[in-house]
Amino acid sequence: MGDVVQLVSSIQLQEKPADKLQHKENNNNNNSNKTDETFTVEDAVEFIGFGRFHILLFLIMGSTNIIEAMEIMLLAVVSPEIRCEWRLQDWQVALVSTMVFLGFMVCGILGGYLADRYGRWKVVFAGFLWSAYFSLLTSFAPSYGWFIFLRGMVGCGVAGVSQGFVLKTELIPAKYRAIMLPLATVFWMTGSMMIILLGMLVVPSFGWRWMIRISVTPSIILLFLFKFIPESARYNVSAGNVQAALETLQKIAKMNRASLPPGRLVEPSVKERGSWRILLSPAFRRTSLLLWFSWFVASFAYYGSVLSSSELLEKNLLCVTDPDPEHLVKHKHPEGLCFCIPFKTNDYHTLLISCLGEVALVPINICLLNILGRRLSMTMLQLVAAMLFMLLNICTSMFGFTVLLFLLRSLVSMNFNVVYIYTAEVYPTVARSLGMGFCTSFSRIGGMIAPFIAQVLMSQSVVLALSPFAVACVICALGNFLLPIETRGRALLVRGT
Repeated sequence: MGDVVQLVSSIQLQEKPADKLQHKENNNNNNSNKTDETFTVEDAVEFIGFGRFHILLFLIMGSTNIIEAMEIMLLAVVSPEIRCEWRLQDWQVALVSTMVFLGFMVCGILGGYLADRYGRWKVVFAGFLWSAYFSLLTSFAPSYGWFIFLRGMVGCGVAGVSQGFVLKTELIPAKYRAIMLPLATVFWMTGSMMIILLGMLVVPSFGWRWMIRISVTPSIILLFLFKFIPESARYNVSAGNVQAALETLQKIAKMNRASLPPGRLVEPSVKERGSWRILLSPAFRRTSLLLWFSWFVASFAYYGSVLSSSELLEKNLLCVTDPDPEHLVKHKHPEGLCFCIPFKTNDYHTLLISCLGEVALVPINICLLNILGRRLSMTMLQLVAAMLFMLLNICTSMFGFTVLLFLLRSLVSMNFNVVYIYTAEVYPTVARSLGMGFCTSFSRIGGMIAPFIAQVLMSQSVVLALSPFAVACVICALGNFLLPIETRGRALLVRGT
């Protein structure tokens, strides 16, 4: 019996070191598995979630829309004033808007290429400096020629500012993009209303030059706030700067009181960034072509609605059943062209109310994006906008015209929101800014054409001037059914495949 106990003890003594060794190996394997855990920027953005950083991002980057809106809407307010000062014909007034959009178109593609190659933040910041500088110079323009040249330079700077949408999109979790991005319309409306209020308060007493000088102030303030916005982590990893991307994600996590996913950030760099070949590759060719047309129509319809309303009010071309004495004064008289019919107080009020339309239906916009998706939302919004363009031809009261204009501005603004979001979501990180640049450039072609229809053709026939906008919306709505990709709820792509 003693021999048996001794034998068993001996076996146990021999097994214990082996058990310890096995346990040690298991621990090593577990530690190795933890070390081998990796995550991507997409994983980190979703893991961190929404928090204080994104509220700051929303406020600062959303304010870029204030600047863009003020520069664009300024054209509608200034047009009657420069027409009077320099005795301009209709086509010369229209050329002012066209020059702005020409600058936007030329620099849109360049800005997108630079943003994909060298970073989103640098391009947006440089765009702010550029647009603020040339906008200020515009207020000192000694002649019409200098005015249109300087406004073209402003458009070039605004093209860089528009890349802020890409930067913002790349830092927001997927399920919040359809909520946060449409809400940015509040800032666009704020900018539009600010420039109209400036026109109403400053122009009658101090003239349009001081209105432009004061309008530059928000750009200067925003330049100092922009230091709180980091470079896109998605851009940094695509450029091979993983450490910078990790630092950005750590800052976001700290501000949101969250943590990063376990493991290490691993995402291969991409050599081919900012290449137009990706946009026309088999995977994106049809999407790109249809999106270019969608952006053309979105801009064509939006600025058509803005400039048409301004022109109808300035020239008193409305068919209203209850005209006041101010609206009985026509733009043309038997003895010739009347150059000086500035906006009256009621006209400014009408423009202000129409601006409110850009945010009044934002909750509906958010619901459409989350329920119907991006493609179907664009289709529905464009069809209803086409109908409202034609309804502007009917004879109604001044209140009825204001309601129609309010609804029209709502729908064309909502459509622009959806097109923006879809574009930022459908393209991969390596070509997202360039894709946005190409799209915004095509949109500016629409913006270049819109003034000649809304401001020149309008004098000949209101029906002929409004019909092209309605027809373009219908054609685009039908084309949306050919878009091959729905991006609702989809993670942002990194590469082109």
